[in-house]
Amino acid sequence: MTTTNRSWTVSAQQDVQYRVETSFDILNPANPALIDGEYGSRRLIVTDTTVDALYGDKIRAYAAANLTEHRIIVLPHGESSKRWTAVETVLEAIESFKLDRRREPVIAIGGGVLTDIVGFACSIYRRNTPFVRVPTTLIGIVDASVGVKTGVNFQAGKNKIGTYFAASRSLLDTSFLASLDTRHVSNGLAEILKIALIKDRELFTLLEEHGAAALEGRFQDHNDAEQAIIGRAIAGMLEELEPNLWEQTLERLVDYGHSFSPTVEMKALPELLHGEAVCLDMALTTAISVHRALVSAEQARRIFTVMGKLGLPVTHPAMTVDNLLEGLADTTRHRNGLQRLPLPVGIGSAVFVNDLGPADITAALDILTSTAGLEGSGQLEGAAA
Repeated sequence: MTTTNRSWTVSAQQDVQYRVETSFDILNPANPALIDGEYGSRRLIVTDTTVDALYGDKIRAYAAANLTEHRIIVLPHGESSKRWTAVETVLEAIESFKLDRRREPVIAIGGGVLTDIVGFACSIYRRNTPFVRVPTTLIGIVDASVGVKTGVNFQAGKNKIGTYFAASRSLLDTSFLASLDTRHVSNGLAEILKIALIKDRELFTLLEEHGAAALEGRFQDHNDAEQAIIGRAIAGMLEELEPNLWEQTLERLVDYGHSFSPTVEMKALPELLHGEAVCLDMALTTAISVHRALVSAEQARRIFTVMGKLGLPVTHPAMTVDNLLEGLADTTRHRNGLQRLPLPVGIGSAVFVNDLGPADITAALDILTSTAGLEGSGQLEGAAA
């Protein structure tokens, strides 16, 4: 008796559509944006301890005025809590609340850590439970809440487990930024600066001229410059993400600042915030570009000066050659064996390279030590977690 081997090939496409919307005073009970106008619904709301201390009363008042039934769970705040146990807490809450997963999206109100945790939990609960992102930090508004990545840290790796899963809606409300301290506004400005350096020279000029004032005022003046800074950052991010949501193409401009920073951030945890680690990466790669004659000394001076104006570090003790080489090796592994590392070309453009070596890193650290420190940025000292 003979048997015939058979095979089947299945081809399918998944349509992805989600809304990124701006709103203001979103916790005002008269504002229908949070529940999409569906008064009388049930909702599970997830937030963190910091947001609950600042806005818990408003969240509860909003829920009492607009929902027939709700439950609020509060997770620990911070990167150190971005672990699988937090995902389990959300999963248990979804299960016990008995939500109708098609008509009752989970609402996540918090920073990027919180929305990543909730998004991950929703992506794996019955494989698809809708959720709404409400970022309360600048980094959440311009970065974490406009893409489709979710995840948590695993062992010593940042965001090592997660999914691609779009929130049904992301609601962006800059009024939350009024409660941030200056350091956390700086943290978000790093991700804005990322877009400026690799693709938007006009955005860089806006940061150069108005970034310090926006930082000091926490984006609460709502003037044309502030709106342009946030608007261009979000538009630039979405322009890069939309054609490559699932990261099938591994050469991604938005990976700028994210080649060395995951390792540096985790080595320094909890001292460094995410945006600070990203800025360290951008400072290093700017210096590498100086070393390779892709960025002029004058352009580098402008870049380091803007980093200083935005309250961002350019050096840190965790930026050792060994740590940076470890980070580069890890990045190369998850970019399919090639570095695919974006380097700035001037201001507002970039190129991908695959031949970075220890000599480049050593030369860049020397440049940062001798040049960047003179521009008023320098080493992050005494930073609170």
